[in-house]
Amino acid sequence: MKKSLRKELLQKRSELCEAEIFQKSTSIFDTLKNTDIYKNAHNIMLYLAFRNEVCTDDIIKDLLSSGKRIFIPLTVPKTKELIISELLDPEKDLEVGHFGVLEPIKEAVRPVNPEILDLVVVPGVGFDRTGYRVGYGGGYYDRFLPKLSSSTPTMALAFEVQMIDEAPTDEYDFPVQYIVTEKEFINCKNES
Repeated sequence: MKKSLRKELLQKRSELCEAEIFQKSTSIFDTLKNTDIYKNAHNIMLYLAFRNEVCTDDIIKDLLSSGKRIFIPLTVPKTKELIISELLDPEKDLEVGHFGVLEPIKEAVRPVNPEILDLVVVPGVGFDRTGYRVGYGGGYYDRFLPKLSSSTPTMALAFEVQMIDEAPTDEYDFPVQYIVTEKEFINCKNES
């Protein structure tokens, strides 16, 4: 069921044109940057967008210009783990890595303990209002999220077309606490 739902959601997202992605991503970022969660965070983990995901370029520029620290995921396919690496210069630090996603070049891997993070922005294919997600199928974030401090906010950025009534879940699934779409800010704790 998850596989067919993932395929359906990826298809919906792939139908968004570049202008729609830009406009919706801008709207999502406008909502995000006005939240206290974002304003108060200093060590933010963020995904680098690919394949029609909510664009994170403006968020990265904003964080760098405000002197906040940005951390990005580096996948380790052998162990299905994420290494958290500090991003200092998007122009020089990145190359296309596993799954076609931008990742830090070897010389720019700056691993940190996830405990320093005070906001984690989680990617996904689809989300329900209680924060459960349909991921890309690797389980990387389901392994990573439980390692965070319970006080670290987790948030997803999603287009409305990615919102679903109910995500199929199992014992390993770990919900996010907040979701920002182009239309609303969802506090998932209030929805469950």
